[in-house]
Amino acid sequence: MSFLRRRSATPAGPDFDVLAMDPGDWPGNLGAGLLPAPDGTCQGVFLRYDLFGGRGPAMIIGNLPEGSAARDVPEGEVPFEVGQLLLALENDEEVTVVGTEDVPVMQGDNLLIVRRVKLSESRISCVQFDRSDNVLVTIAAWDRPITDDLYALLKPLPAELFQQG
Repeated sequence: MSFLRRRSATPAGPDFDVLAMDPGDWPGNLGAGLLPAPDGTCQGVFLRYDLFGGRGPAMIIGNLPEGSAARDVPEGEVPFEVGQLLLALENDEEVTVVGTEDVPVMQGDNLLIVRRVKLSESRISCVQFDRSDNVLVTIAAWDRPITDDLYALLKPLPAELFQQG
């Protein structure tokens, strides 16, 4: 699949394709955040999809490349994207990981091994999978389950979305 390769040209934003849902396919508001390293390289991208009329996102999709500090989460602590979701919802409740389960999922003709992350806050659904270019994709959703249908909506977003100017 083409979105699983690094781009050869370096855009002003991340140097990897960002796998998410096209903003035109989402009926709410979209926000994007870049995670910069001290040397200016992009350590990840996360997109916030808001269906709640400005009261916080319904879903956050993160793309973190190999070596990103945001991927280094101590055991039992929530993924970066879950923390961002809780911040955006102004929920300061302590949430921990209570278990994980690996599930095979088909995305088109490709098999993904999706890790379902079970959390102490049952209103949060969270899944993770690794792309072939070692970018970790994490999806965290508030108050709605993540079903296999969602994977069919994921596609690479154009680099122009992340260029500044």
